[in-house]
Amino acid sequence: MQVADIMNRASVTESPADPLRHAATRMWNQQTGSLLVMDGDELLGIVTERDLMKAVARGDDLDATPVSAVMTRSVLTVTPETSLHDAARHMATRWIRHLPVVVDGKVLGMVSQRDLCGVLGDLGDDTSAAP
Repeated sequence: MQVADIMNRASVTESPADPLRHAATRMWNQQTGSLLVMDGDELLGIVTERDLMKAVARGDDLDATPVSAVMTRSVLTVTPETSLHDAARHMATRWIRHLPVVVDGKVLGMVSQRDLCGVLGDLGDDTSAAP
């Protein structure tokens, strides 16, 4: 099975200059744990709920601090042909929850730990395992 089989539409911010409060509201409304930060079609970074929690803990002004101040700029990406096993290994070894799916610099979607857990949950009922 490949990433293309389970990826979802990626949620994005309009601009790296968007304030953190806007990003948090967008995440809440879209029920997602991350937003891709784009400049047109170019992926600039990713901001996650963890980034927002750190900003709150530091006392950052959520209305004045731009997403660009807390986003991760070096984003690991995968292609649609990446195996789910490889995607899961990347996430586990790097402690990340979201992987943008990119081809030729264009973002096609996102795969998350939640997506991977859904696949595992659909594999079947293992009644032999103890509760």
